[in-house]
Amino acid sequence: MERDHFKTLSSVQNPLAKQVVKLKDRRHRDELGLMVIEGCREIARALESGIRIDQLFICRELTKNEQAQGIIRQATQTGAEILEIDTRILEKIAYRENPDGLLAVARQPAWSLQNFRLGESPLVVIATGLEKPGNLGSILRSVDAAGGDGVVVCDGITDPANPNVIRASTGVLFTVQLAKTDPAETFSWLRENRIRVMAASPEGHCEFWDVDWRKPCAIVVGTEHTGLDKRWRENADQTVRIPMKGRADSLNVAVTTALLLFEAVRQRRG
Repeated sequence: MERDHFKTLSSVQNPLAKQVVKLKDRRHRDELGLMVIEGCREIARALESGIRIDQLFICRELTKNEQAQGIIRQATQTGAEILEIDTRILEKIAYRENPDGLLAVARQPAWSLQNFRLGESPLVVIATGLEKPGNLGSILRSVDAAGGDGVVVCDGITDPANPNVIRASTGVLFTVQLAKTDPAETFSWLRENRIRVMAASPEGHCEFWDVDWRKPCAIVVGTEHTGLDKRWRENADQTVRIPMKGRADSLNVAVTTALLLFEAVRQRRG
């Protein structure tokens, strides 16, 4: 691949390198509407989904495989600025250990409910108050695997643009439908589309395998520490629980979501 038209960054004090470091802060990401995508698999899925990449940082020492070269070609064709860096700068701007040599700065998607498209019998996940970004990433992977319609994040806490969400989702953040809104709009949207609200709670009225998941439904999951707030519990069409025989009082929220999703898949197979 021709290299002479690529810029070279040789200092960690370069303004572009400093901006990437600042994007570790959510406030800065939100102000600029940007996010950092790291890794060949994640960047490839972002490009396939039409995410606009502004800059692609490449470390030649680590990007000699054909997949990386294909990503560089594709990013170049979409108008991204390609910047060559050395391992010293990569270590400064990278989020993960043992980076693979590719890191992109991209525009955050709209993540709007208006862009959400539902299937014939919708199966969606409503996530509220998730403390750990990795849980949202894992939930996105489960929705992808189960063939669900998507995920709605309806609080001001969970940040889909967090690099740990992108990493934990292995990039399906960009291929699974996602909306970011508030509870009021979410309730209105669910009622408008006649989607039942199924709230997951250790105190749920029904065990999850006794529930009919074949109709349009939304699985609502919340923080592991305090569970779902009163509004979701009281306005749910049904509260469901996963029976537990051990001493733990709750399951990891991503594990809970996966169990409920695949019970829905099991029931819908027949």
